Amino acid sequence: MATLVTNEGNTIYFERHVPDEVTGATVIFSCAYCTTHENWRGQVDPLVAAGHPVVLWDLRGHGDSPAPEGGEPWSIENVVTDLYAVAEATTPDAPFVAAGLSFGGLASLHFMKRHPERITALALVGSGPGFKNAEAAAGWAAQVERTANFLETRGFADFVNGRAGTTCIGNRPELPAAQAAAKPIIEQSVEGIARFGREISGPAPSVIDELADMNVPAVVLVGEHDKAFLRAGEVMAAKLPQAHHVAVPDAGHIVNIEQADVFNSELAKFLKELPPS
Repeated sequence: MATLVTNEGNTIYFERHVPDEVTGATVIFSCAYCTTHENWRGQVDPLVAAGHPVVLWDLRGHGDSPAPEGGEPWSIENVVTDLYAVAEATTPDAPFVAAGLSFGGLASLHFMKRHPERITALALVGSGPGFKNAEAAAGWAAQVERTANFLETRGFADFVNGRAGTTCIGNRPELPAAQAAAKPIIEQSVEGIARFGREISGPAPSVIDELADMNVPAVVLVGEHDKAFLRAGEVMAAKLPQAHHVAVPDAGHIVNIEQADVFNSELAKFLKELPPS
């Protein structure tokens, strides 16, 4: 558990979990909008046991990463810079597996676009390549604005305990992993999250036209009930040159918590089949 300061002066929280014997690539997990590193806690022990170093981190303004001060506008480029700093701090000499759920998957794709030499594989979970169609992009931005407004008027407790909870802790809130994920989400600063949504998540550009150039092994995992991302997952799997698509039964958006055993098994199988980097 540590923090780093990026070359932009932004403080980022991260954790690095290292097995006694490293036999596989480092996996860096990036979070969905509004969630924290705790959402990935259930993946740490299984992957470490399989020989993979695991890195968890919080997006700027999320979890234990404070929102940068100052009036300079944020963009997806800042997230790429933050992730690059995490990679340099945790696996400077070898490429890593970029894993991300929802926005975290999109951030991983933007990172791959700019730093392909640092990526050995992609694990994209309940995610998509962004919206190229102007009307669809505007609709997504409007949805993010509604989320920001909700948080500013009612707060994170109502967000997590209401219908929106399915987008951050999943469809099975009674699970211990879901309850553990909920606590740090509720404790977050609304101001930083709302700004992140309006300036980064909402307007993030599409990378759909770049997918064909991302020629690394990829797994695209999506819950079979995750209607918002089922088609996006199919599109990514079709366009990425080395993609494998998995629809996880009886799971929604937060598939790694809702069906942790199946998710961990599929991810471990994918990682085991990677060529030596």
